[in-house]
Amino acid sequence: IHQMPITPTPDTLSFFTIYMSAHINPRSVGTYLSGVCNKLEPYFPEVRANRFSHLVKRSLAGCLKRYGTLTKRKLPLARSHLTTAISSLTSDSSHDDLLFITMLCTGFCGLLRLGELSVPDNKKIRDYRKCTTYASVTWSDDGYGFDLPFHKADRFFEGNKIKILRRGSLHPAPIFIRYLASRRNVSKINPYLWITSRNSVPTRSWFMTRLRRLEPDSSFAGQSMRAGGATAMAEDGCAPHLIQ
Repeated sequence: IHQMPITPTPDTLSFFTIYMSAHINPRSVGTYLSGVCNKLEPYFPEVRANRFSHLVKRSLAGCLKRYGTLTKRKLPLARSHLTTAISSLTSDSSHDDLLFITMLCTGFCGLLRLGELSVPDNKKIRDYRKCTTYASVTWSDDGYGFDLPFHKADRFFEGNKIKILRRGSLHPAPIFIRYLASRRNVSKINPYLWITSRNSVPTRSWFMTRLRRLEPDSSFAGQSMRAGGATAMAEDGCAPHLIQ
């Protein structure tokens, strides 16, 4: 169509980079180039070297500057959000209310993502091997903990040991104890730590529905727990390398 050679030279890959950056987010163009190399390498062995040529790399860098957009991040939850949620609990609060607030406090104090406490709404991509088990719960004098089997940043599937400690006036252990007592009434054989009143692992939409009741502003989402916990640690004077 454009009367250009089909050979993936640095020139043609550079033109491809500029063309695609004008139509899609330039951050995705690098992935497209990797796909091109994967498909064409059997026919053009030099395509990968051409993709990493100085011309192509500088073209992509220029497109990122010209067409790039700011990264949109959700706002961090504040301690006041958790205080409001905890104060809403009563002696006859439902199991699902206890579960939501326990997950909220655990995610905030443990710097956890929502995906590490729940399962996706899409059943086809659920992996229950990532779900925390009830048997992994441990106790200490200053809090509680559990095993996180593995997550997207865990390259070697080693898992992590999560420890939830008191954070100033925020003390999640008593709420966690109440949740466990309620959990025993729901199921004594379900192997997973977080279960709803229907004896199932909570989904992302289940959690978000309740978060919207607490904070209607859509600027807050699941990752706001991790961001809020990190912000609180920084405000308390915690060393940056410990927060990271």
